[in-house]
Amino acid sequence: MTTRRIRGIAAAAAMAGAVAGCSAPGDGGADGGASAESVVIGVPSEPDTLSPLLGYGKDGNSKIFDGLLARDADMKLKPALAKALPEVTDGGRTYTYTLRDGVKFSDGEPLTADDVVFTYDTVLDDGTNNTAKSELDAIKEVRADGDDKVVFTLDYPYAAFAARTVLPVVPEHVAGGQDPNTGSFNTKPIGTGPYVLTGWSKGEKLTFKANPDYWGGVPKVKKLTMAIIADDDVRATRLRSGDLDGATLPPNLAATFKNDDGRKTYRATSYDFRAVSLPTGNPVAGDTAIRRALDLAVDRQAMVDKILDGAGRPAYGPLPLDDPWYAEGIDRPQDLDEAENILDEAGWKTGEDGIRAKDGRPARFTLYYPSGDKVRQDHALAYASDAKKAGIDVEVESATWEVIEPRMKHDAVLAGFGSTGDPDFGLYTLLHSSLAGDGFNNMALYDNPAVDEALDTGRRSQDPKDREAAYDTLQRELVKNPGYTFLTHIDHMYVLADRWKDLTTQTEPHEHGFASGPWWNVEDWQPTA
Repeated sequence: MTTRRIRGIAAAAAMAGAVAGCSAPGDGGADGGASAESVVIGVPSEPDTLSPLLGYGKDGNSKIFDGLLARDADMKLKPALAKALPEVTDGGRTYTYTLRDGVKFSDGEPLTADDVVFTYDTVLDDGTNNTAKSELDAIKEVRADGDDKVVFTLDYPYAAFAARTVLPVVPEHVAGGQDPNTGSFNTKPIGTGPYVLTGWSKGEKLTFKANPDYWGGVPKVKKLTMAIIADDDVRATRLRSGDLDGATLPPNLAATFKNDDGRKTYRATSYDFRAVSLPTGNPVAGDTAIRRALDLAVDRQAMVDKILDGAGRPAYGPLPLDDPWYAEGIDRPQDLDEAENILDEAGWKTGEDGIRAKDGRPARFTLYYPSGDKVRQDHALAYASDAKKAGIDVEVESATWEVIEPRMKHDAVLAGFGSTGDPDFGLYTLLHSSLAGDGFNNMALYDNPAVDEALDTGRRSQDPKDREAAYDTLQRELVKNPGYTFLTHIDHMYVLADRWKDLTTQTEPHEHGFASGPWWNVEDWQPTA
């Protein structure tokens, strides 16, 4: 949810997904199955915008754009629009990139250093509605040194800065004459990437064609269609009918394709977690004793086993168990006795109906989840069931994101977050008090000075030991006062027609569908025959 709609489901998508189930997203079912040159993928959501100036593609793998750097299959940084990794000087405060020769935008105009400067300056401008701009907080200045060199000067050494330069670069000669918030570039983008957008039917599909002048070589897949199908069951049905070549699916539905001839299932590990946001301003969900009790009441392993069919791990915080930054010893099993003790000591007493109350207020709050998302629905229902065992009444409701968003500051939400690359990525926007209530940033309006200090140290320090200590402190503070109930880290599941060679997946962030899955590098695919 680092950008508004990329993390959500468009209001029209649920209806459009069901309606579109009767017709192919491209040129009919044969569009996917007849040729290795055409691919139709079913994904659950669509972005609000295709402009990197507003956050699109900021974590890489955009099909329309390229960044200065990109990531390979092992998530290591590699040159993209830059010839090489940056030259780092001045104690980590200056990064210099030299641009690749001969790169052109899809309209034929050459890429220059001025385009890079324009991109970063516009993202950082106070008038640009990019809720992820805090991720570039370290930048003091960006300047061009001739046509082929870009120099970033930072206010402070930022250990993870190079990874932020996967941000897509946009053409100043097109986007520079428009309002970045409302201009046509948001829906009719021009980039240097392997594909060119040819059409966007909101709530239904986006179509792309291979860029014949792509600097990385012309893709073998000539046409790419991303069909927007919000409902998991509808997406699986369309895949089974042959209407789709591939799809993002929850684990239980992906498992139904396990023995299908001609299709292959892919499983990607991820930093993607499901959690319940507990807004600070809610008189029940914002109570520390309630938060701690809920943290102990949930059976995370049961959620992994029953909801995810084992395709995931329990989440005891925002970082997964196998992450090198994970704080050892914070794992905690379900403990209903301790949950009840915490509530008793805080004055939440059990009533005749089994629901606790304090000062006449019942321990009751509403938990929303987005319609059509079966995995979130199942998490929400399991969470409510566990909470009730401790005497907390969680009322589960489904709604579109248009309904949920205005309520996020006051009501709990079954949320999804998680970023790869560095603990600063994702944790800062999830927890820092300066971003409380800023769109999908810090949805819980969490305010913990010790966590803020840890986040600032982790972002600004170059010393790995200082950073490790800061993120260790942060994770332990979240156990003492969890602004979210972290539930599971989810493995992403994909099913795809088996017509291409040597496909891989990356370790993925929360965002997947467009930029992740086996099609993260569709421009490099080779047909099996």
